[in-house]
Amino acid sequence: MSDSVRDAFIGQLRSFGMTAVFGNPGSTELPMFRDFPDDFRYVLGLQESVVVGMADGYAQATRNAALVNLHSAAGVGHAMGNIFTAWKNRTPLIITAGQQARSMLVGEPFLFADQATELPRPYVKWASEPARAQDVPAALVRAYHLAMAPPQGPVFLSVPVDDWDEPVDPGQPLPPHTVSTAIRADPALLGRVTEALAHARRPALVVGAGVDRDQAFAETIALARRHQARVWAAPLSARCGFPESDPLFAGFLPAARDGVREHLGEHDVVVVLGSPVFPYHVEGTGPHVPDGTTLFQLIDDPATAAWTPLGTSVVTSIGLGVRDLLAGPAPSPRPAPPVRVRPARVDEPDTISEALLMQTLADVRPESSIVVEEAPSSRGVMHDYLPFDRPDSFYTCASGGLGHGLPAAVGVALARPNQRVIALLGDGSSMYAIQGLWTAARESLPIVFVIVNNHAYAALDEFARHFGISKPVGTTLPDIDFAGLARDMGCAGLAVRHPEELTTALRDALAAPTPTLIEVQVTSSQ
Repeated sequence: MSDSVRDAFIGQLRSFGMTAVFGNPGSTELPMFRDFPDDFRYVLGLQESVVVGMADGYAQATRNAALVNLHSAAGVGHAMGNIFTAWKNRTPLIITAGQQARSMLVGEPFLFADQATELPRPYVKWASEPARAQDVPAALVRAYHLAMAPPQGPVFLSVPVDDWDEPVDPGQPLPPHTVSTAIRADPALLGRVTEALAHARRPALVVGAGVDRDQAFAETIALARRHQARVWAAPLSARCGFPESDPLFAGFLPAARDGVREHLGEHDVVVVLGSPVFPYHVEGTGPHVPDGTTLFQLIDDPATAAWTPLGTSVVTSIGLGVRDLLAGPAPSPRPAPPVRVRPARVDEPDTISEALLMQTLADVRPESSIVVEEAPSSRGVMHDYLPFDRPDSFYTCASGGLGHGLPAAVGVALARPNQRVIALLGDGSSMYAIQGLWTAARESLPIVFVIVNNHAYAALDEFARHFGISKPVGTTLPDIDFAGLARDMGCAGLAVRHPEELTTALRDALAAPTPTLIEVQVTSSQ
């Protein structure tokens, strides 16, 4: 008796090391899980967007594609916010969605997806509903290699419910094979970058999420030290690309053209590694960099290189590109740049400011811990008081959407069971995916969820000033009992309102073997 499509599909997943399935099951997915294999793990989320967020965190932390299983059109629709975020995060996901039986698709059956492959576009690299059931395993192979190829990202497969039990096509063997995903730069073009760095007077590096994604952290440190270059974090970077306590680290570029130009004013050569040039959040005028500054970009995405507005873009894997830069000519002697001035420590006996919270968290967290952040209004304070100095130590949402951080922390914790994961969340943003607490409790994950509770969508209050709006509507949140919500979903939960409680609460939570949510009532540090 020949294998079924399901058997071949599961076998291919196993060969790719993809034995975790993130899902919220629906009717048209059930046959996929007939005789679910013992060596696979099904991670249940209580809403489809939460499921994608968990898979995103897991894929980033394992550096392998993760499998997401959704329900036809309604489930994919619920998930679209975090599919968009996975696209911006450059996260390799294989998203499968159930479809009604092929014999029913001539009409409009209940719970089917009309134009199923169009629904997730343009935020997937490839979308397919195979023409035959027997083509589903081959489509998976193609999907995996596309998801993992630079720039990485999500892909989508729609599978009719009756495909899974069909026999495979013996004339379509699927032997294991390897696809190289490394991109090597044009040597002549990269030579222009090495020459410019070697002869620069005051060079700078701008590091984006691509440095950490491509495991180029150590090489980037070596490049900065070789050239005595100041290092800036790219605007809105979703990963840590350089140790923020290092004397060469200069700070964080703002997501505004005028601010970028001002911060880069002293540099004659700027090399951007693994980031667009530049992700802006507000309109600006004038040049993107100061007059007289030469800009180079190393990026693994030709599409991003194509819209870069100035300078020279080199399409390359970041790790390979930085190693090639290290092999370039010796630089001219130059003095070390000035060291960034860090803010003084805070001491507040009466209330908890965002600064005190971040400072205390920096003091008590284990050196190997990982922070997954989604507290937009607190990010600037976090930059000042909670530095990250290691690769794979910091994750945040690259899209600007909400509802990613809480479930992504669950995914990271599943992938990194020997490291402590801290989810640093705003009160407003946490409510987009609060169901993720249930999965954390179900999986007994020792995550510390820290809710920065300022009773508002404070990031919008701040941004309203850009438009001259003094009192925006809809930004004040009523009281929400976050600790109670956590307890109802199976986590430990407590509220902290006084400074003397903060250190003990964080230390106890970091030592707990199961998830704990700490709601911290804060006053603004601005």
